[in-house]
Amino acid sequence: MKIAMWSGPRNLSTAMMYAFGNRADFHVVDEPFYGPYLRMTGLAHPMGEEIKASRPESGEEVAVQLAGPIPGGKPHAYHKHMCQHMISGMPREFMAECVNIFLLRHPARVVASFSKGYENPTAADIGFALQAELYEHVSSLGLTPYVIDSADIRNDPEGKLRALCAAIGLEFDPAMLSWPAGGHPQDGVWAPHWYASVHRSTGFAGPEGPLPVLEGRAKVLAEEAMVHYDMMRAKTLI
Repeated sequence: MKIAMWSGPRNLSTAMMYAFGNRADFHVVDEPFYGPYLRMTGLAHPMGEEIKASRPESGEEVAVQLAGPIPGGKPHAYHKHMCQHMISGMPREFMAECVNIFLLRHPARVVASFSKGYENPTAADIGFALQAELYEHVSSLGLTPYVIDSADIRNDPEGKLRALCAAIGLEFDPAMLSWPAGGHPQDGVWAPHWYASVHRSTGFAGPEGPLPVLEGRAKVLAEEAMVHYDMMRAKTLI
């Protein structure tokens, strides 16, 4: 089984990668299209040159790798994807061979968190519209897209992960509930900039508090993303 987990930034996506990466039967991949995305857009991201140097492949080469044999002889693979990376021109054919899961987080939380590490984000940077588009693409292939919300995972990690595994036909492994502190060998080179809190963790954090209060451009950005979030939230599996 190859799982493609489609998320936006600051969305529990790294913790989910660690959960699956702590299983003995999974190989994990961290944001494989990040390098090609930066090369295609010319965007200046934190550690951008290091990212491009570590991900020199074109999008087509990445897709071939993802569709190929799973490294290490593992029976399963978990691909952590950022929806905003899948701009026009990125290949999508490999999605037909994956179990596609969409990981949500409330836009206000995403904008508040992402803005701490990336100045003046745009709608394209946080990926809600592309997440909805990718969901419709999976549906158009005749496949079942699965939707989960990070808040639900944090409220009940074991219960929700058990339900997710059951839905996709995968046996639950208690190893998913914790992991060693300090990161994962498959972390992207950008980990020092973005992964500090999850590197200190050994499991899922508890429920989040009240929504952050946003002002100005940040508030408008979150409000514009709500239409996509609400549409996807209505389709949550668990």
